[in-house]
Amino acid sequence: MAMIGILGGMGPLATVDFMDRVVRLTDASCDQEHLPMVVAHLPHTPDRSRSILAGDELPLPHLLAGIDLLNRNQVGLVVIPCNSSHHWYPQLRERSSAPILHIASTCVAALPHGTRRVAVLATRGALASRIYQDALAERDIQPVVPDEAEQVQVDTCIRSVKAGALEAAGEALQAVLASLAARNIGVAIMGCTEIPVALRQLRSAPLTMIDSTLELARATVAFAMERGWNKAQ
Repeated sequence: MAMIGILGGMGPLATVDFMDRVVRLTDASCDQEHLPMVVAHLPHTPDRSRSILAGDELPLPHLLAGIDLLNRNQVGLVVIPCNSSHHWYPQLRERSSAPILHIASTCVAALPHGTRRVAVLATRGALASRIYQDALAERDIQPVVPDEAEQVQVDTCIRSVKAGALEAAGEALQAVLASLAARNIGVAIMGCTEIPVALRQLRSAPLTMIDSTLELARATVAFAMERGWNKAQ
């Protein structure tokens, strides 16, 4: 049986959110028409952003162990609903028996035609890793990194979602979006899978928001449906 392999738990709510998107995006009328998934839920993986900034590899053995688990289950595709973990994408791709979708590539591909400047909302580690800045530059799109005051709000948003404090997360996100809008920035990538969870606390957003969780889920469903994984083998 061909299955989707999810390397998740980073964080737990973001992984559940991703799985929910996959289920909702799948055109199915009964249980048997949904896509099979195996989840390596690894919340004990050391903080990815902290390690990127410190220059250590503490998360990598945990991530590779998750890939090994998915390999043993013979998954046909691996997806990682954690942006910062893509810092180690080359090592994970080399270890994986199945192809791995790259979250930044799927997200940048979803930008509206004609976009020229995009704010990147992500962990400090993901920003230091440049996974989005480089993907945008390949499309001749200017990445806009939050200033320090804005990044503090992004950090608060992400940390609050991980702690289950969703109202505080929404307030922090609202503040950073208002600041970006005042700088005449019209599009932002939610380059951390906690941020879409916080966005649901807002009545509206002053920017066009590109959801990395949603775009990864769309690419995952498209990959699996094209191969008929929704049909019993």
